[in-house]
Amino acid sequence: MEKTTLYLSRELKARLRAEAQRGNASQAELIRQALERYLDQGERTLPKSIGSSRSDGALSAAESEAWLRRRLTDP
Repeated sequence: MEKTTLYLSRELKARLRAEAQRGNASQAELIRQALERYLDQGERTLPKSIGSSRSDGALSAAESEAWLRRRLTDP
């Protein structure tokens, strides 16, 4: 294995530490597992556009962001 360095926010570091303790795993192992899962997903295709379902044709930024978030995080 090769060593690398990551910069994490305090919040993310705390969450990683807590999960490692809860799962009885090293922080490095959790990071490796997460990276493997992420990289194994392959290339995600992004939608070219999103349509509107409201009758007036308007779509708020919050609605489109929520739609994209659901679309990009669902397996």
